[in-house]
Amino acid sequence: MTKSKIKKIFVLDTSVILYSHDAISSFEDNDVAIPITVLEELDNFKKGNDSKNFQAREFIRIMDSLSETGTLQKWQKIGGDQKGRFKVVMDTSSQDHIDAEKIYGAHKADHKILNVALALQKEFPKRPVIMVTKDINLRLKAKALNIIAEDFQTGKIQNVDSLYTGKALLEDIDPAVIDKIYKNGFCEVDDLNLEDIRPHQYFILKSNKSSVLGYFNPIYNRIERIDKQPIHRILPRNAEQVFALHALLNPEVKLVTLQGIAGTGKTLLALAAALEQRREFKQVYLSRPIVPLSNKDIGFLPGDAKEKIDPYMEPLYDNLKFIRNQYSEHDKEYQNIKAALENEKIVISPLAYIRGRSISNVFFIVDEAQNLTPHEVKTIITRAGEGTKIVFTGDIYQIDTPYLDSQSNGLSYLIDKIKSHPLYSHVQLEKGERSELANLANEML
Repeated sequence: MTKSKIKKIFVLDTSVILYSHDAISSFEDNDVAIPITVLEELDNFKKGNDSKNFQAREFIRIMDSLSETGTLQKWQKIGGDQKGRFKVVMDTSSQDHIDAEKIYGAHKADHKILNVALALQKEFPKRPVIMVTKDINLRLKAKALNIIAEDFQTGKIQNVDSLYTGKALLEDIDPAVIDKIYKNGFCEVDDLNLEDIRPHQYFILKSNKSSVLGYFNPIYNRIERIDKQPIHRILPRNAEQVFALHALLNPEVKLVTLQGIAGTGKTLLALAAALEQRREFKQVYLSRPIVPLSNKDIGFLPGDAKEKIDPYMEPLYDNLKFIRNQYSEHDKEYQNIKAALENEKIVISPLAYIRGRSISNVFFIVDEAQNLTPHEVKTIITRAGEGTKIVFTGDIYQIDTPYLDSQSNGLSYLIDKIKSHPLYSHVQLEKGERSELANLANEML
């Protein structure tokens, strides 16, 4: 007779719910405790157009639906037979267990949530009680009180260092194969004995005599040659930039991700490619999530809505100005770019302002995508209509939001989950091309 499994009790912090509104369903048949303080905090987030406001509202709706059969003070079933139970737990500081508020000397929401975990430890001494939070400091506080604490793992990439790069260097290639690529423009996959090849994957092929750049065309199942080509007088400076431009200009690819450190040309290349193809799309959207300084809402900034937002959008304007300045003011292309902005053929706007708008037949660039959650990335992609191409750019190691990291952000999640789809192409850019000084900072500091 097998021994029955001891079910765990997971205590959810507000940060987990703001990251994923359906997190309550992510713990198999274990039980989930929602501190009543979390409901109070969610009440402060339910109004607004940001993703966190959407997550708060959706979770509240889920709780309301699950509580139709009874009180939230008693354990309620989360779903089918494969799911556990949940209930709302009061903040109970007691003489029977350690009081986090007294230990840490402050009446904070985090400490009330810790007290819930401590009370559950006392009530269920034989069951593991685990605090789940995206807040690193809260995890440390929990562990200091002998509470098991962990990050929310759903949507988290386990080994980000081996994340798909979209490219590969193949050396010691038979010179005859490279000659064949130069002569015919392609070679068969079997000529290279490639294994585990992905759609639109890029290759640097080298022999002892020559080299060539190529990519795997999944439609014809062959490796095709690609050449360096300038667009809007922007000339790719290395192989990975050639790859990036090819992906951005490839009409068979509807979703592109460019990942790399600052100065590798991600946003500039994406914008140049968008301008090159703007006649094929109704509009070009450039957008980025707003991450307020010091975690303050942008409402504290002076001025009207445009004046508050413009500083966050300035890097996008800088790239557009750089491309425009490749021409003189009297050149037709200079005037065309200026007119496209004035006529809203090119739209630069924060993501929150684009919510609800149609993105059919649009070239849509999302900059700083590492500051998005997996749910936000999914929301953006699922709203794409016919004829739309979406480009996500970012650096997964430069996270500006408190509850995301290189493993849990939406850009990493997207690269890992969709890398084998024929509509998708990815390039990791590693070589900085902004300036020698910028490269020095990236390499040495």
